[in-house]
Amino acid sequence: MWLVWEVLIGILAGWIASHLVKGRGMGLWMDLVVGIVGAILGGFVFGLLGIAAYTLLGRLVMATSGAVLLLVLVRAIQRA
Repeated sequence: MWLVWEVLIGILAGWIASHLVKGRGMGLWMDLVVGIVGAILGGFVFGLLGIAAYTLLGRLVMATSGAVLLLVLVRAIQRA
């Protein structure tokens, strides 16, 4: 059941991040990939800051923050 929740959080986080950064979604599969990678990146960054997320909302915020950071980095690299 944990994996199902992680995938759902990843999809939602990727969708939210793509709307915040780009203005429109990138499709279900890319939103999923961005959300999952963003969750990993967000967990790493939050861990460095000493912040832990245990609730569903906290994990969604962490994953969305990481996904936004990932999308901003990808857009900066593409423009360079």
